[in-house]
Amino acid sequence: MANFTQDSADDVCIATIRTLAADVVGAPMGMAPIAHVLFSRFFNANPKNSKWFNRDRFVLSNGCALQYIMLHLLGYKLSMDDLKQFRQVDSLTPGHPETGHTDGIEVTTGPLGQGFANGVGLGIAQAHLAATFNKDGFDIINNYTYVFTGDGCLMEGVASEAASLAGHLQLGNLIYFYDDNHISIDGDTAVAFTENVEQRFLSYGWQVLHVDDGDRDLEGIYNAVVEAQKRRTSPLLFACEQPSVTAPSSRDTWCSETKFGLPADKTFYVPEDTYKVYAAKKWDALFASYGQKYPKEHAELSRRIAGKLTEGWEKSLPIYKPSDAAQASRKLSEIVLTAITPILPELIGGSADLRAAMIDFQPESTGLGSYKGPRYGCIANGMHAYGGVIPFVATFMNFVSYAAGAVRLSALSKHQVIWVATHDSIGLGEDDCGALPRHANIDFWRPADGNETSAAYYMALTRKHTPSILSLSRQNLPNLEESTLERASKGGYVVLEEQGEELTIVSSGSEVSIALEAAVQLKSEGVKVRVVSLPCWSIFDLQPQEYRLSVLRSGAPILAPFGWQKYSHEQFGMFGWGASGPYKKIYEKFGLTGSNIASVSKKVITFYKQKGGEVVSPLVKAL
Repeated sequence: MANFTQDSADDVCIATIRTLAADVVGAPMGMAPIAHVLFSRFFNANPKNSKWFNRDRFVLSNGCALQYIMLHLLGYKLSMDDLKQFRQVDSLTPGHPETGHTDGIEVTTGPLGQGFANGVGLGIAQAHLAATFNKDGFDIINNYTYVFTGDGCLMEGVASEAASLAGHLQLGNLIYFYDDNHISIDGDTAVAFTENVEQRFLSYGWQVLHVDDGDRDLEGIYNAVVEAQKRRTSPLLFACEQPSVTAPSSRDTWCSETKFGLPADKTFYVPEDTYKVYAAKKWDALFASYGQKYPKEHAELSRRIAGKLTEGWEKSLPIYKPSDAAQASRKLSEIVLTAITPILPELIGGSADLRAAMIDFQPESTGLGSYKGPRYGCIANGMHAYGGVIPFVATFMNFVSYAAGAVRLSALSKHQVIWVATHDSIGLGEDDCGALPRHANIDFWRPADGNETSAAYYMALTRKHTPSILSLSRQNLPNLEESTLERASKGGYVVLEEQGEELTIVSSGSEVSIALEAAVQLKSEGVKVRVVSLPCWSIFDLQPQEYRLSVLRSGAPILAPFGWQKYSHEQFGMFGWGASGPYKKIYEKFGLTGSNIASVSKKVITFYKQKGGEVVSPLVKAL
């Protein structure tokens, strides 16, 4: 890398960024010099082909207007009129960057710390794919991830966790710019945030560089990035002390004092020379040459970039018979992953619980694994945003609450992330899955046996724009008589059929076998009861109306768990909090046993017979 050379257009470019920031929103503009140096000297991208694979990635974790401005100046599909529509309904410049909505945006940020963590995910995916596909003379995957972050993000626990992990993994492809301007929404950070950030990141294993004057020392900014790129053995935090540069209160005076030819009386003004500064690079020729020498690897990487699954992969999914031994669905999940990951190497993930036999994603210098290893534990949204991988993340159901912000961003960003949530239901504790089935653009699965677990993975891997949550049991679950991968893939199906039924019981997961116990007991008493397994609401809702009405049909009342009013006439379930003990005793305490469900069922049947009149399926509605 050559030494820094001052360009005659540097000052006017920085002034342009700042005045546009003032015109757009009156935003802080202290990062304008860093943005200019980064995008004019280092950033490797092509606005005419914004998704080419080896592009550098940029994440703005602490704002939005600055990124929109830079995308416009770089030539992405974001016009001056779009900048003028900042935060307006249906504009391309909403209040926070959203991937898939605005050209050039890599990840959706918003909740503080999420962008920071996403950057680490981008770095992990890059390191894994580079270790897997790069060859001597063909460094086809060597991009950097650049992240702008501020005090608000660094105050968040998720950023600290991600930073610790990035340092441990020695992700030298990460360069973070810390906007050290001592400002938060509540005022000076001195009121709440006085830690030594640089020392904290050194303890994480990061390189830390410091520029005292991030407003004028362009050479210092340039040299810091060059230094970071020389040593790809650890991530870099580049701390830039910034003045508090804001507008528009003094915009006219500021423009006239800069003397850079920016008219104070014109808003949204960009000199032609500024547009000429930012240029793009190409990668296609190198990748084509790589394909000639390494056709197998080229085909595999091309498949993964395109998001296509290996042909026939679904044949490796385990299939179960009713006579097969009962197993916990968390164990069934491990069996699925062990079976399919050799065929789908793009599956990268990890677990706080049972895991498939995989190589750990680790720096080889640690002796713990390799960057080729596909097992990893978090930062999933950034990993999927990079491309070429499908991440899965496994933890206890209760801990999914900690990841609520990330799960919501998975849904909003249409990231195909598989969230594996074990130890569901009161079989271990009172892990709350009540709200998750109702979340927009999330497939929430609660499989009742082995075939339903395989079906959950099948759908999670074929639904390209929807994250999935798989809620899995700790206790063993028997394999159901009518369960098949095909039936379960519809999200709901009949597991016990009866003609002329007096009641249909609907449930999911570990409670389906309890519902079947109740039905068997009631049949011995001459009462006809159907049982339906409904492992995934969103997938069931996608089925044709005729099919759904055949599963949840009219003619008899339908009983389901609390919160399932959409699918039932009556609901029954856990009525309290706070109990702990052996799981069978807990089920007894809350009445979730075959005998008690049978008793509840008889009350429902009696009520509707005495009430009289036609019982219509709850799916029959005007809206």
